[in-house]
Amino acid sequence: MIESLSAQEPHRRPFSLAGRAFDLRQTCAANRPAGRDGLADTVSRPSQRVEGDKNKLPQGWKTACLAAAVLLGGCRMASKPVIAVIPRTTALVLWEAEHAGAEAAARKAGYTIYWNAPTSEDDVESQIAIVKRAIENGAQGLVLAPDQPLALMVPIRNFMARGIPIVVIGSPLSIPAGGKLSYILNDEDETGRTAARRIGLILHGHGSVAVLGIDPNVTGIVLRTDAFEEYLQAEFPNLTIADERTGGFNIAQAQEVTEDVMARNPHVDAILALNSSATRGAFIALQHKGLLGKVKLVACEQELIPPLVTGEIDSIIVENTYEMGYRAIEQIAAERRGEAVPAEMKLSPKLVTRENLNTPEVQQMLTMNWSGSK
Repeated sequence: MIESLSAQEPHRRPFSLAGRAFDLRQTCAANRPAGRDGLADTVSRPSQRVEGDKNKLPQGWKTACLAAAVLLGGCRMASKPVIAVIPRTTALVLWEAEHAGAEAAARKAGYTIYWNAPTSEDDVESQIAIVKRAIENGAQGLVLAPDQPLALMVPIRNFMARGIPIVVIGSPLSIPAGGKLSYILNDEDETGRTAARRIGLILHGHGSVAVLGIDPNVTGIVLRTDAFEEYLQAEFPNLTIADERTGGFNIAQAQEVTEDVMARNPHVDAILALNSSATRGAFIALQHKGLLGKVKLVACEQELIPPLVTGEIDSIIVENTYEMGYRAIEQIAAERRGEAVPAEMKLSPKLVTRENLNTPEVQQMLTMNWSGSK
């Protein structure tokens, strides 16, 4: 059964009829133009919100849809195969750029994108449910940025057993590449080294830095933290790490942690925020204390672009999620044609400052234009 999940509005739930998902393939697909029916249509057109009970389809709609199904004599299957693209969450530049890249590649390869994700990056159960639903509904491939790698291992192994091509992006799982599983990853070592070089440069090799957002459950963040510490110690021995704090995807908690770090280390010169939530939390805390621009904030994962322009954020180390999405779709299409694909590739991040923000390279990495082409 195919659920109506809009690409533009992924957080809206499908309507329910008698406790079962309402199947839009049973409505008016036979009357739609070719190429705009079936699953392809349900994932590319926004659903309509109905006020009131989320689990009830209005009676008038029920009647109209059932009548249409009878009069039109059934529905055809989607004219284009579907690839599910499921990021950690939506509405962040980090993942909307992936969406843009995936859409661009899908148009060229003749696929339709099913795009959906949890409303927050720590909602692991929802991401697992979305992945399962996409595969059960007939997706021919899966592109996944896992919220919590350990929790996703079992469902991913199950899908690999079905022979479905899977590309994991961003941060790896603890499953080796091979068979139908491949990886397109951010170069986390280079992210850590880039952060250390930038902080060493802006502090002229002297001072102290706090590191926020260390998440032991996310392999990529652990790798970038280790690389940062090693490079800083080797190249800037007069720069010290005043404090290091763990953190997940909770912005309010990240703000509280930053405030505590600043209270304990009032003379800290810079903050390295290892993910988008840590960046937002640190930004709010520094803003409340009037320290924006005085304490240098270097961020990982693209978010809060306007403060970069004003200088309130020093720099952002941007992951090329646009290219991850684009290449992931290319790989799945190639694998379905029987072609060999790389087991793993790493894409270099980009240090973005207000000086290079408007360059074509950076603008593509930050694009949220799903209808454009590469």
